[in-house]
Amino acid sequence: MLHGVDVSSYNTGYSAKGLDFVLIKATEGRSYVNPHQSAQAARAREAGAVVGFYHFLWPGNIAAQARYFVEQCASVQGDLLAADWETTGSGTYASNAQKDQFLLEVKKLRPTHRVLLYCNRDFWLNRDTTSYAADGLWIADYVTAGHPRIKAKWRLHQYTDSPLDKNVAAFDSKGELKKWAHPA
Repeated sequence: MLHGVDVSSYNTGYSAKGLDFVLIKATEGRSYVNPHQSAQAARAREAGAVVGFYHFLWPGNIAAQARYFVEQCASVQGDLLAADWETTGSGTYASNAQKDQFLLEVKKLRPTHRVLLYCNRDFWLNRDTTSYAADGLWIADYVTAGHPRIKAKWRLHQYTDSPLDKNVAAFDSKGELKKWAHPA
């Protein structure tokens, strides 16, 4: 199993040494851009990690959010892209149809990138009705690494948030992950 972290603008001093992958919050809604994402990605790339970016999804204006994400994130070919589907600070969340639309829009706008869905176990089991996760599911369930309590196939598992959001990937090697991240 591969090891990685996901970071936001609060994690400017994280270490990428020894990590296989790093996922970076790039945007939220249609107004927030992580001002540190380029430096965070450079640190991960210097360490040889696979890089990904995610967008914190808000309900409404889905096509505009997808465009905003792909235009504002510091991605290059081979980087992973993801939708972070959870409850917003105001207590709302995007519907299943909106989640699916966002994933499809990002795939249409960036057809040479792998696109993932991030959500927690509760959202996956109790709010998701379509089981659509684009190219892969990134599940948050704070249990033993690599053993999320779901039956669906997953690609990434966030298993703790202390001291950082730590994740594992269901790939046998970093080379396999890199190859998967570059779809033909």
